[in-house]
Amino acid sequence: MRLPKAHSVAELMRLLEAAGHPASAEGPNGTDPGDPAAVHVHGINVIHKVEAGDLSYADHPKYAARTLASAATCVLLPTGMDIPRSDTEDRGGKLILRVDDPFTAFNALLAHFSPEAPMDRRVHPTATIGNGCRIEEGAVIGAEVVLGEGCTIHAGAVLYPRTVLGKNVRIHAGAVLGGHAYFYRTRSTPGHDGAPEQRHYQKMRTAGRVVVGDGVEIGANSTVDAGATGDTVIGRGSKLDNLVHIGHGAVIGEHCLLAAQVGVGGKTIIGDRCIFWGQVGISKDLTIGDDTIVYAQSGIKDSLPAGKVWFGSPVREARDKMKELAATKDLYAMWRDWGRGDG
Repeated sequence: MRLPKAHSVAELMRLLEAAGHPASAEGPNGTDPGDPAAVHVHGINVIHKVEAGDLSYADHPKYAARTLASAATCVLLPTGMDIPRSDTEDRGGKLILRVDDPFTAFNALLAHFSPEAPMDRRVHPTATIGNGCRIEEGAVIGAEVVLGEGCTIHAGAVLYPRTVLGKNVRIHAGAVLGGHAYFYRTRSTPGHDGAPEQRHYQKMRTAGRVVVGDGVEIGANSTVDAGATGDTVIGRGSKLDNLVHIGHGAVIGEHCLLAAQVGVGGKTIIGDRCIFWGQVGISKDLTIGDDTIVYAQSGIKDSLPAGKVWFGSPVREARDKMKELAATKDLYAMWRDWGRGDG
């Protein structure tokens, strides 16, 4: 999430203090941080979207190394967390803010800079509607939504705040763009009087957007979640069938085809001209190369290289999977014949 203007780390520390999350600053390797008023932050982002000038966070040692090695200018870390020396040797001059609960403190900053806008009218007055657009009865257009020229929003579709559509985009009935990111932090509280501990989930605030390229079509009752702090992107010319789901922060390349009931996990990046037939499931945090084809009902748990055809769950190259299925059929026939005494 880009901030409307740069803020000094000192300003952010005052905001955290007011929200009940006092922070102490330290420099690289625990050194004197210098003047936090002299360090400026231009954005607030989770680790997979972080850029130079951003503030990010880590609340577990296994994530701290990656965050400290990232492009972030400022990082929220837990008070008292020990960082292995190997992870502190290359902080790149980052300013560290120590807080009791980095996840909640990060959420507090998102709440301040990106408050949730109510969906309380059919077309919000802050929306920008291009020439030649058609918005059918029952569709809802949220605050700061941008529609390029020639878009069609069919009945009952919902565009959450800050959604951006290019030119000649068609959103079919019941589709929802910009729903909250499916991003939760697991919490546990001790049980009382010998009862087992209670698990619950704390939600990450959604401050990202959905950005849709020119000529995209999104089918009925499909859902595209906003990024947690960055963008979920549907590339130019791509076509999503009915009942497709795209998770938060995912990037779908240009001219892709996603058939009905395809599900794409959060933060997965899909290349250009890919085809996924019905009910393909794609896990989170993957990279799928250009010109990939995946047959129906396949399950993808690992990243895939470009230009190949895949099938199965978990997927294998389709020609190998077909040979495996044929061999299994032959093996069954041999077992059946042996059981009858024919072998």
